[in-house]
Amino acid sequence: MEDANQITIIDEDGNEELCEILFTFESEEFGKSYVLYYPVSAEEDEDGEIEIHASSFKPGKDQGELMPIETDEEWDMIEEMLATFMAEDEE
Repeated sequence: MEDANQITIIDEDGNEELCEILFTFESEEFGKSYVLYYPVSAEEDEDGEIEIHASSFKPGKDQGELMPIETDEEWDMIEEMLATFMAEDEE
């Protein structure tokens, strides 16, 4: 059973993977909402880090579609938001 902090991602081959939501945010600049997440089954690398994924989505739907990040400018904004989130988490 999923909780409010988890989503199921279905890849292009139809495989389902349960993911933990790290955080979501909205961007007025791009007019989109974003979610950062990682697979529950993810293992840490040798530095103790896990790979974090990011997608855009349309809020308000029970089962929404995640969309790819389209521009380098969006990636830059997402990386900045993640750095801020990680800095706040360390405090």
